[in-house]
Amino acid sequence: MRAPGFWQNPPARPGWQAYVLAPLGCLYARMTARRLRQSGMRADVPVICIGNINAGGTGKTPTAMALIALLRARGHQVHVVSRGYGGSLSGPVQVDPARHSAADVGDEPLLLALQAPTWVARDRAAGVQAAQAAGAAVVLLDDGFQNPAVVKDLSIVVVDAAQGFGNQRPIPAGPLREGLAAGLARADLVLTIGAQDLFTTPLPVPRLQGTLVPMETGMPWAGLRALAFAGIGNPAKFFATLRGLGADVVVEKPLDDHQPLTEALMARLMAEAKAASARLVTTEKDAIRLPEAFRGEVLVLPVRLQIADDTALIAALERLGL
Repeated sequence: MRAPGFWQNPPARPGWQAYVLAPLGCLYARMTARRLRQSGMRADVPVICIGNINAGGTGKTPTAMALIALLRARGHQVHVVSRGYGGSLSGPVQVDPARHSAADVGDEPLLLALQAPTWVARDRAAGVQAAQAAGAAVVLLDDGFQNPAVVKDLSIVVVDAAQGFGNQRPIPAGPLREGLAAGLARADLVLTIGAQDLFTTPLPVPRLQGTLVPMETGMPWAGLRALAFAGIGNPAKFFATLRGLGADVVVEKPLDDHQPLTEALMARLMAEAKAASARLVTTEKDAIRLPEAFRGEVLVLPVRLQIADDTALIAALERLGL
């Protein structure tokens, strides 16, 4: 489902819908706060949570990939634990890209498993225990900021630099999974992602600023006629990135986040691309969900997170002995 437009209204003018839904939003925030009072398991190794306060995609997967690379460069064996959204397996199970599909474990864990040992577990405490037993020296929790099952040693809240926290109201009155003040009080760092930096919310913790930069693949994007499709949190960002590389995006197909790429859907997209004399292009995360028959037909544009100044992040890691 797409987020309602009024969720992104300025906090000072949240819209009449937000006022009407405010009582439900307050109830949702109270339920979240009550759940978070539960005590969690403390792991034997540092646990770093990459989460968000907003519902939907904010860039957690690129953040996890960047942290994997950073921790490995610092000599640490890192494992990832994920709920496995969109997958059927409850776990704990270690993701095997040669054996599992996105339908089994979810697209994000499948992508992260190409970077580091990744575990899917609906019970996050059981997933962390499995990672520890397999030799993890540090565990990245992919999402789970509002889940109290595991004590976090470092929590990084990821937010879109342009959209921020929207109208700053809890669901369904706004985009937040909990009250903003309560969420920020548990965060250690806030990472804003995006070249268009409109973020103005005062923060009680250090802010990191990041951008998603296309990887050099040798693909000559300039002048390429493209039918671009993306089932991520903000497909418009992907389309803008392609245009920034010089591609001629003649058709944009925004899909729902994690939307299954069925053979029927891909056949329709292929036919439309052919009619427009264009190539199909998608994101790295979407490519993981492609049916086998279409993987050779779709171009993939991978991106990686670059943090402008990681001083606060490095200091936080060093406090954990990492």
